[in-house]
Amino acid sequence: METAASSGADIAVLYEDEDVLAVDKPAGMLVHPDGKRVAYTVSDWFVARYPEAARVGEPHLLHDGTPIARPGVVHRLDRDTSGVLLLAKTAEAHAHLKTQFQARQVKKEYLAVVWGEWNEEEGVIARPIGRSASSKGPPRWSAFSKVKGKVRDARTRYRVCARGGGFSVVALEPETGRTHQLRVHLQALHHPIVGDALYAPKHPLALGLSRVALHAARVVFRTRKGEEREVAAPLPEDMARAVRAVEAAQRAEAEFK
Repeated sequence: METAASSGADIAVLYEDEDVLAVDKPAGMLVHPDGKRVAYTVSDWFVARYPEAARVGEPHLLHDGTPIARPGVVHRLDRDTSGVLLLAKTAEAHAHLKTQFQARQVKKEYLAVVWGEWNEEEGVIARPIGRSASSKGPPRWSAFSKVKGKVRDARTRYRVCARGGGFSVVALEPETGRTHQLRVHLQALHHPIVGDALYAPKHPLALGLSRVALHAARVVFRTRKGEEREVAAPLPEDMARAVRAVEAAQRAEAEFK
């Protein structure tokens, strides 16, 4: 695995071919500029490494219509989410990956540490998502009944990996790609993600975490040659410590049963 460190960035390259780059995005780093803050982003790092790909991709439009360039970006992760991120090195690769995402052919698996000991082993969360009608402050989304504007179908598969000490470790596979889908779906089931100040503002930080406990663990896609590629990102140390704590609590609770 290759690591590149520049301008404060520390980004590991997980996979690379002539078309696609898969990186392990660090928590706390923006994928592309958001028009609100000055910060070194994944797209900045990408252009520094591949200046010939500076025009690959589509701009993001801010609410006032201002275009924000995001070279190579096909999908995104929230700033505090770590893990696998795909970047397109050519226009053809960008179009190819975009088609797969739109057709829901890209498989993604996330790992989250959530509040509460989840009783079910696995299942599907099928709750439409819309703008929160009661939102004050930063814009939020909701899978509850009080929403405004357009409501979109959203589905997330889940599997509980461990539970103990008042927390659960959950593997998540989004079947749709709504904004904040995993965070909103988990909030709706009263198992918000640890460290999520937006969707669990009344919950304190826990398990030594200082950010949203969400990690993009695995992505499966097809190359332009039709070959299936699976790319996985190891758990960063903060998430690994939290997972170990939940697993240890589970073992301790099992001994007393």
